[in-house]
Amino acid sequence: MRRLVECVPNFSEGRRKEIIDQIVAEITGVKGAQLLDVQMDADHNRAVVTFAGEPEPVEEAAFRAVKKAAELIDMEEHQGEHPRIGATDVVPFVPLRGVTMEECVQMAKRLGERIGAELSIPVYLYEKAATRPERKDLAYIRRGEYEGLKETIESDPDREPDYGPRQLGKAGATVVGARDPLIAYNVYLNTGDVEIAQKIARAIRHSSGGLRYVKALGVYTAQRGLAQVSMNMTNYHQTPLYRVFEMIRREAARYGVAVVGSEIVGLVPEGALLESAEYYLRLEDLSEEQLLERQLEVPEEAPVAEPKADMRAFLEEVASPSPTPGGGSVAALSGALAAALASMACQLTVGKEEYAEAEKEMRAALEQARGLQKDLLAFIEEDVQAFEALLATYRLPKDTEEEEESRMRAVQMALRGAASVPLAVADRAVKVLEVLLTVAEKGNPNLLPDTGTAAQMAKAAVGGSALNVRTNATSLADEELARAFEEQIGGLEERAEELVAQIERFLEARL
Repeated sequence: MRRLVECVPNFSEGRRKEIIDQIVAEITGVKGAQLLDVQMDADHNRAVVTFAGEPEPVEEAAFRAVKKAAELIDMEEHQGEHPRIGATDVVPFVPLRGVTMEECVQMAKRLGERIGAELSIPVYLYEKAATRPERKDLAYIRRGEYEGLKETIESDPDREPDYGPRQLGKAGATVVGARDPLIAYNVYLNTGDVEIAQKIARAIRHSSGGLRYVKALGVYTAQRGLAQVSMNMTNYHQTPLYRVFEMIRREAARYGVAVVGSEIVGLVPEGALLESAEYYLRLEDLSEEQLLERQLEVPEEAPVAEPKADMRAFLEEVASPSPTPGGGSVAALSGALAAALASMACQLTVGKEEYAEAEKEMRAALEQARGLQKDLLAFIEEDVQAFEALLATYRLPKDTEEEEESRMRAVQMALRGAASVPLAVADRAVKVLEVLLTVAEKGNPNLLPDTGTAAQMAKAAVGGSALNVRTNATSLADEELARAFEEQIGGLEERAEELVAQIERFLEARL
């Protein structure tokens, strides 16, 4: 399974396609960076580009895009509805699969330092990467926009960048960070009165006392001649799309206007749309398994042999004198087995009348356990690949100074990967324990011995992964990154111990 990071840079150009095309070409020119979407907005004079891939190519593609934007976009000439401080206004990294938030934070810091040093562009870190509490909020960093920042960056201590010079060139400044998935969502009103949109934006955004996880402003869109409530939604699970839409509709009615439509800019998680469909159609217990297209999807890897034979082959590989598969893969298998037992316990609980009260929770637990099992199985092979990649770097030539330097960089990059995979295994194993806690409390009591066995397997997965994380992290030259790995794995070990203790208390009470 590939480790995936999403990057969604916003560029201060939404009217000249030839400019964005050149920036996008820099991204697609990096092998391993996959372009997903390009959105241009003439009114905002802004483009949102979405691409994804493994961490290293994504980080490189982001730098090249920032560099090209600095060459092509002059902030002295830029005008648009959307707040902005630079040619590349913001570069967020979003963990998608097999990558932790802390890794994305480190990506943001490396990219920010490189932009500041090589391009002489001031860089501010935001969201999860923020170095100051107030800078978690992007709007706080953008206050005064490019023009205001240009006046104050040299004299105001509060505007000192995290990286780069304390002065603005024509490329302005760039904000870099790490965050959870975000939905850019706009709602149009049947009026051109932007003041009404601004009043509604104040009512719904969290900073003004509105909905949590909503950032909003009111703008006028000349292209349609309508006022718009433009939003960033930072956690659609806690504040879903339909709740925002309904609140805007009610607020609009206060001013005698109506909603005429809405739009999503860029990509949107499928779950956000399913939540809205479930709400408006009054669907009960909608499951992803009910989606026709999901049932028609071809599995990533079709099974090539009978499972027991596969297991025997895997055990023979582990027992061989080859260093792979090793402890990291075995830890991942332990976690996958724990998830499989959790799935079994859930399936022998759902649909039974005596456990009807826990039906919804157990169905949700079953869906989560299946996903975790799939992730952990994929990590078995990914750990092999990460370790073999590390071994390959040790075999690189080091006869000259240049070769030695290149080898050192390759080794450090490979060490990050070799530590990241077991860290991800531990993270998923802890999530398996969270599922097992629900099973132990509300599941079929006949499955309690299996639940207890699963908990011990998941705990072993965390412990084995921790050994592998620390082994690789201690060899990192980047001490800050090494500490981050230690803090994360230590936190996961503590959480695993807490969950196992809770599960054992339920087992003792119910057995």
